[in-house]
Amino acid sequence: MSEKTLTRMDLSEAVFREVGLSRNESSDLVEAVLQHISNALAAGNAVKISSFGTFSVRSKTARVGRNPKTGDEVPISPRRVLSFRPSHMMKDSVAAGKKK
Repeated sequence: MSEKTLTRMDLSEAVFREVGLSRNESSDLVEAVLQHISNALAAGNAVKISSFGTFSVRSKTARVGRNPKTGDEVPISPRRVLSFRPSHMMKDSVAAGKKK
């Protein structure tokens, strides 16, 4: 299995090669899409990308946790967390190890 991480630069390079925009335009496009997704999630909206998956924000309530080493109870404050649910097509593709 590959240890490579896909970066913003890799995404903008792929847009440059496949779409034919200039490198600057490709980078701006990738940044705009990521910013739009971030803004929607920050506003509490779900982001669904067909054949890929759904990003959503969940609210977690306050609770009491434990330090596993000492057993001491520690209060955990309420917070919002990001979750991702892959589509069935994405799950199948990853399980098969296929590239699209």
